[in-house]
Amino acid sequence: MLKTLLIKDYALIENIEVQFEKGLNIITGETGAGKSILIDAMGLLLGERASTEVVRKGAEKSIVEGIFEVASNKKVKKFCEQNELDFADELIVRREVSLKGTNRCFLNDSPVALNLIKEAGDLLVDLHGQHEHQSLLRTETHIEMLDGFANLDAGLSEYSKNYYELLSLQREIKELLEKESALKEKRELYQFQIKEIDAVDPQIDEEEKLAQELNILENSEKLLSITSDIYSELYENENSVTDQLGAVKHKLTEIERIDKSFADSLANFDSALALLNEVSGFVRSYKDKIDLEPERLEEIRARLGAIILLKKKYGGSVNSVIEHREKIGAEFDLAENFSQRISDLQRQIDSSRKSCGAIAKELSAERISVSKKVKKEVEAALKNLGIADSQFEVRIVNEAAESGSENFIQVESKKYKFNNHGIDEVEFYISTNAGEDTKPLVKVASGGEVSRIMLALKSTLAKSDKLPILIFDEIDTGVSGRIAQKVGQTLKELASVHQIIAITHLPQIAGLADIHFAVEKRKSADRVVSSIRKLDAEKRVEEVAKLMSGEEITEAALNGARELMSISKK
Repeated sequence: MLKTLLIKDYALIENIEVQFEKGLNIITGETGAGKSILIDAMGLLLGERASTEVVRKGAEKSIVEGIFEVASNKKVKKFCEQNELDFADELIVRREVSLKGTNRCFLNDSPVALNLIKEAGDLLVDLHGQHEHQSLLRTETHIEMLDGFANLDAGLSEYSKNYYELLSLQREIKELLEKESALKEKRELYQFQIKEIDAVDPQIDEEEKLAQELNILENSEKLLSITSDIYSELYENENSVTDQLGAVKHKLTEIERIDKSFADSLANFDSALALLNEVSGFVRSYKDKIDLEPERLEEIRARLGAIILLKKKYGGSVNSVIEHREKIGAEFDLAENFSQRISDLQRQIDSSRKSCGAIAKELSAERISVSKKVKKEVEAALKNLGIADSQFEVRIVNEAAESGSENFIQVESKKYKFNNHGIDEVEFYISTNAGEDTKPLVKVASGGEVSRIMLALKSTLAKSDKLPILIFDEIDTGVSGRIAQKVGQTLKELASVHQIIAITHLPQIAGLADIHFAVEKRKSADRVVSSIRKLDAEKRVEEVAKLMSGEEITEAALNGARELMSISKK
């Protein structure tokens, strides 16, 4: 639900913050007080186009912000995940319109493009008034509403899985067929490159190891000379290092016998001698292992040369050479077995088309069955709302696939065009006058009649409609008396499953409010400012009385308001 609406420096509004609640939120006020400005601001919040003309005189920018409770809204959660936005119990939507012409959009304080604001709004709010943000006036939503009413989630989920699998297979075979000639042209090239790379068969990290071995072999004579000199100086020469250190140890031992404070020094000297012996042993072992191998030297040089040549030709590194080999190997295998791969894919596509077709047939049958119930209930609701001679129709059509087209699914022996809902196209048709043919709902003229049509549809589809917030502007246009009471009761019933925000001029509707707000216009520093306030119980009675009798509130009007509101609470 919409918890908070903040509007700052927007048209006649200087700064207001409205705390909406669950149930039926009613907004009233005199003509020109600013009610329509509230709706316009909400439309801006839902992704409608902005103009710098909305910026209040003297301000630099307008700000509209809404805080929505979305903890249980799975669609909003998925939307946030898909767009890498943080999901929390609340979704904060903000629009800023500057005099400079900049239009900034934010979701949970993250800057986003306008289209994301609109996508989020489409998941949250259905706004009925002189706006485009009306889901029932978008034909593509009709099938979703019908499916929701029919509770087809399980069947649609199964169909969707098969549908996207079919699209993937079709995309794969299309890409293969498009590259068929290229594969045939490159087959010989790939064969040559595979043979060239496999002849060397470079291994990861091999080059570094070979370079290290080459460096040792190229310096083997020098290494033999140096290690021989080291070992001779340590052990073999007359007066060698070990002989001299042995003499020193003898003297240290004699001193330690006299003065025990040399004990640690003698121990450290012994440790140093042990380390020297280890170094000497390693040098001797290394020297003895040195072999002068000119054949191995040339072998390494030749292999390194071959690896370097491959690197130059195939990407600059051994890893890139190996990756290229894997890629062209797969391409070569595909070229060699192209016909078989195409045949396998075609069999999978044929099977997938039949699977999709079987599920689509069941979905279509369910839609046809439930459409009769929807027709009956909507016509009853319209009659209840004062459109007695209405006819409502759910048209479900499907088209055979064009001859030669590959874009089809198979239902038994027939081929049909298809989409992500199955084989059906659904559109609502309506006639509101006796003797007239039904026409597409999206072409019905705007006005109070449209609002009542929407209300009838919403009351019928309420349990299936996943949009949590419904906003009605001028829902009472062209109605009065008993019909107004019916409209109010329908809104009240709808408010049990949706948060309703409605602007009205009629006491019969206002009297049913769970929460009542009044929009007022006043002068502030020689300027007109619109404001809104939540009414307590006493002020609600006064406001309903004002709607009944005009600006002058009489005791009779107050009594009438109390009676009307008492009746509404039964």
